[in-house]
Amino acid sequence: MSGRNSKLNLGKTLREALTLDANFYEDAPNTPRTRRLARTIVILAALSNTLGSAFILLINRTTLPLLVLALIINALSVILGYYFWTLTIWKIGDWFKPNHVAYRNLLIPIGFAYAPQVLNFLTLIPLLGRPIQLVLAIWSLLAVIVAVRQGLDISTNWAALICLIGWPLIQVAVGFVQVFEQEFVRGV
Repeated sequence: MSGRNSKLNLGKTLREALTLDANFYEDAPNTPRTRRLARTIVILAALSNTLGSAFILLINRTTLPLLVLALIINALSVILGYYFWTLTIWKIGDWFKPNHVAYRNLLIPIGFAYAPQVLNFLTLIPLLGRPIQLVLAIWSLLAVIVAVRQGLDISTNWAALICLIGWPLIQVAVGFVQVFEQEFVRGV
């Protein structure tokens, strides 16, 4: 384990991940601690995304049971999107470099790359919510490209291609969940 990452905590990990520093993603060891940190970042991203949805649902005067259900679905969509995107990246990466890296080993750098999504609560800012959401999504995409480039030891172009295959699917799925929540609340 490198000295740089031996004392990672959540705050430092978030700062390092947000900078898109390739060495940070390269040096992240596969330990129980880094796995927990990566999962924590993804959970915080899901909670941050859920906070924005909660605000919209509360403005629409959603009933408490419906609010809870919608928020659980929203949080799960982010978490499941993380695992699905990682699986997509791993499968495509395995075609380029068979047996190069285990799926489990990609979960850490890609989890760290979800750090920009922790700022998703900023989408609550009136009139700036959607542009902020788009900037955060692109920032996360760039972070995942860096993480995949380092994790699979491939060129930036190949990493971008691999990541871009799954990224639109994740964006559409998360957007669909949000639209579904809003339409479901209006229909009730």
